[in-house]
Amino acid sequence: MQNLNFQIAEFLKSANTLAQCPPDEGHEIALLGRSNVGKSSLLNALTQNKRMAKISKTPGRTQLMNFFTLEQECKLVDLPGYGFAKVPQRIRAHWNKTLSTFIAERQCLRGFVLIMDIRHPLTELDEQMLQWLANRELDTYIVLNKSDKLSKQKALLAEKQVRESISAMWPHLPFNLQSFSSTKKQGVDLLKAEISRLFGVNNQQV
Repeated sequence: MQNLNFQIAEFLKSANTLAQCPPDEGHEIALLGRSNVGKSSLLNALTQNKRMAKISKTPGRTQLMNFFTLEQECKLVDLPGYGFAKVPQRIRAHWNKTLSTFIAERQCLRGFVLIMDIRHPLTELDEQMLQWLANRELDTYIVLNKSDKLSKQKALLAEKQVRESISAMWPHLPFNLQSFSSTKKQGVDLLKAEISRLFGVNNQQV
């Protein structure tokens, strides 16, 4: 089977609450990551559209759940970055509750793409997120972004360490991982194939 065509991705809508989300149907993959880890840049590289997601150097720019349509009733969901976003405490509290509920209860979710900075992986907040994902028991694909900041040898070592740590802490979490660079467009084809797999395209489950 061919991978999904990510270039036809279109913005569908933004949601501030669960009630504002599109109907819980079809197939969705959620993109998650700490504030300023490069989710927007990754989405733009994936879709080959520099305007698909707004990019900012200010942590916490993405403060809404953004839904993007693909083919075959598939949607990507860009979730707000978690962590030390420059937003009021009440907004952080709102998103902690909203994200945890979305992850736990959204029935059309087929998997997750968790983005981490390859130079600073598995922060305390990343581990909290991994626990939420482990509780859901859906396939999780780890993307170690900004790999262009490390040598190839150090990037491979980081991959090995992250893989071993996750396997030890969450032995029942189905996951895989890769290095990635939005800046250098490294790992884009592999990521397209893996997200297509999460959707079920490559094994005809969509």
